[in-house]
Amino acid sequence: MKIVTLTRESFGDMQKTLLRRSTDSYPKEEAIVRDILARVRAEGDAAVFDYTEKFDHVRLAPETFVVSEEEAEEAYRSVDPAFIGILRRAIVRIRTFHEREMQKSWFMTEEGCVLGQRVTPLGRVGVYVPGGKAAYPSSVLMNVIPAMVAGVPDIVMCTPPGRDGKVAATTLVAAREAGVGTIYKVGGAQAIAAMAFGTKLLPKVDKITGPGNIFVALAKKAVYGHVSIDSVAGPSEITVLADETANPRLVAADLLSQAEHDELASAILVTTSPELAEAVSREVDGFVEKLERKAIIEKSLENFGRILVAGSMEEAILAVDEIAPEHLEIVTRDPFLLMTRIHNAGAIFIGEGASEPFGDYFAGPNHVLPTNGTARFFSALSVDDFIKKTSIIYASREALAPLHADVEAFAKAEGLTAHANSIHVRFEE
Repeated sequence: MKIVTLTRESFGDMQKTLLRRSTDSYPKEEAIVRDILARVRAEGDAAVFDYTEKFDHVRLAPETFVVSEEEAEEAYRSVDPAFIGILRRAIVRIRTFHEREMQKSWFMTEEGCVLGQRVTPLGRVGVYVPGGKAAYPSSVLMNVIPAMVAGVPDIVMCTPPGRDGKVAATTLVAAREAGVGTIYKVGGAQAIAAMAFGTKLLPKVDKITGPGNIFVALAKKAVYGHVSIDSVAGPSEITVLADETANPRLVAADLLSQAEHDELASAILVTTSPELAEAVSREVDGFVEKLERKAIIEKSLENFGRILVAGSMEEAILAVDEIAPEHLEIVTRDPFLLMTRIHNAGAIFIGEGASEPFGDYFAGPNHVLPTNGTARFFSALSVDDFIKKTSIIYASREALAPLHADVEAFAKAEGLTAHANSIHVRFEE
C-alpha cells in the first residue's frame, strides 16, 4: 500500500481521489438510468421484463415474476442446515439490537392542551438486495429486520435472478427467515423504478432501502421524492485508526476485508507509527498474493488505498473526522477514550477483537451505513427509517384564550392576515 506522510496537501489529494467514487461522477450511467426509469414508468411490467432479459438474460412472465412456494422449498433443501442455523442466530442478535431502537408514541397535557407525537410504521417498504453473480443474505437481514421491528405490515423484496431464472438459495432462505412476504425476480434500475412508480404486478412502495451497483444508486437518487429512500450508498470503505500497539497483521486483514468488495472500495490506515505503517504494508502484500479476489483488491488499493502517517494523535483524529468513514476501527492503547473524540463515522469498531466483518454479519447493529463522507450528517439504517412521526395537537378554548393575541401578532408579523383571522374569529364578541 502507498505510505504517505499526512500533510494538508497530501490529505487534500487523497480527498479528491475519494470524491471520484461519488454518484455525481457518472453522467453516462445517469442517462441510461433516466431512460430506464421513464420507460418503466410508462410501460410498467413489460419494460421490467424486457430489461431483465437484456441485463440478466432471463425472460420473465407474470407467472414467474414472483418467487413461488415451490422455489422457496427447493432453496431450503439446497442450503446447508448448519447455515440456516447461523442465519437464525444472526436474526436473534440483529432483532434484539433493533428492538432497543423502537420509539413509542407520547402525549403531554397542560392547561387544556394535549400535545404529543404518534409513532406509526410505514405502510409498504421495498427492499433491494443485490444478486445475479453473488448472494448477499446479510443484506436481506439488515434491511428487513428493522422494518419488521418497526411494524411495517407489507415488505416486498426485489433481487435479480441468476441465468437459471432463480433467486440465490441463501438469499431466498434469509428472506423467508426474516419474514419477507413477496419476492420479485428483478434487479437493477428497473427494480427501483418498479417499486417507486408501481406496476400492475408490483405495487408502489413508500420507501426503498438496500444497496446496489452504480445503476441502483443512481436510480434511488432519481426517484427520491416519489418515494423515500434510505440513502444513496456508494462503494464500501474502511478507515483504521491505529498506534504503535496495534497488531499489523490484524490491521492488514481488516483493511483487505473491505478492499475485496469492488474496485472502487476504499481502505485507509491512519497511524502515528511509521513502523506500524511499514509492517502493515508488508502484511498487505503477503495477504494479497493468497486471497481469491486478488485482482479486485489490487485495483482498489492502487486507486483508493492509503496509509497516512500522522505527526500526532490529534492530527490523526482530525483526518479521520474529515474522512467520515463508513466503518472506523480504533486499534490504539486506549480506544474507548479516542472513540469519544470521533464525531463522524457510520460505525465504530473498538479494539482488535471488533473486526468490521463481525459487524457485517453478526454483532447486531445495522451494516447499512453512510458512505462517501456522508457520515457527517447521515446515520446507520435503523428502525427510525421505517416509522413516521405525527404531531398531535388539541387545545380547548380556555387554553387558547391567553395565547390567541400572541398567535395573531406572530401571524401579522409574517404578513399572513388570514392566519391571524383564523385565530381572531374564535374570540369575536
